[in-house]
Amino acid sequence: MTAKSFASTGDMAAKTVSFTEIGPDLYAYTAEGDPNSGIIVGDDGCMVIDAQATPAMAEDVIARVRTVTDKPIKYVVLSHYHAVRVLGASAYQAQGIIASNATYDLIVERGEQDKASEIGRFPRLFRGESSIPEGLTWPTLTFESGMSVFLGKREVKLFHLGAGHTAGDIVAWVPDAEVMFTGDLVEYHSACYCGDAHLREWPQTLDSILDFQPKAIAPGRGDALQGDQAVREAVAMTRDFVNTLYGAAELSVARGRSLKETFAATREVMDPKFGNFAIYEHCLPFNVSRAFDEASGIDHPVIWTAERDRDMWAQLQG
Repeated sequence: MTAKSFASTGDMAAKTVSFTEIGPDLYAYTAEGDPNSGIIVGDDGCMVIDAQATPAMAEDVIARVRTVTDKPIKYVVLSHYHAVRVLGASAYQAQGIIASNATYDLIVERGEQDKASEIGRFPRLFRGESSIPEGLTWPTLTFESGMSVFLGKREVKLFHLGAGHTAGDIVAWVPDAEVMFTGDLVEYHSACYCGDAHLREWPQTLDSILDFQPKAIAPGRGDALQGDQAVREAVAMTRDFVNTLYGAAELSVARGRSLKETFAATREVMDPKFGNFAIYEHCLPFNVSRAFDEASGIDHPVIWTAERDRDMWAQLQG
């Protein structure tokens, strides 16, 4: 019997892209559960939140931006370090690539391994892979907890509110419109990828997002959300996903279960609630592995490599 391949390797169907205005001169580029980007148009230029996985894919974001403004794209903000978010950055020819200090440190520590792991497990998300320049994508401007960027008179506040999806996640807050771009800290009808997560801390970071009382958000995956009720629903859904995952793993570890047994026990509670979410099956093995580790006392997420991906998969199949 041959082992099954990752669910993601068989997911080759193209997704429909939406480009939605979620506030004055604020746009969400969304694609049915594929990684989103955000666009902030200011007086003298634009900012793009999350670059897409390849320069070829970034060209589609640029084309959408050009339907609403001819102002230059001055900044690219990386909400976190994952390859699927950052490797398209070169296409924008921006004057600055901005990320948190924690994200910069993660690129140093695990950027190369993460790149190989992500491309290997989800080929469709790296369309036009040959357009990626050699090496890694490096931020040119980093900050510890917060910084302001001015696009003319329009201020964009960037915050590292705490760990969650990764140790380095940042959000972009536009005070004049009360709109937030959350990156993968919030997802909507899409599974959270938790392979590099800090699951116990993530709900506290969600509380910090709600403290802003956003009128609209662009999540990391899924539709853009407008209005207080829709925003709260998306945050609640993300919180429920993270808490259910970690709770199941914590109970299994306390009972001395193996990773494979934990995977089965987690499915029992997760499948009925989240089984129809985008990329659910793709994420689940990585999610359970990380939750199992964190519940076992491994606070710093173990680096994923193409080899570790296969080893973990073999454990779950075996």
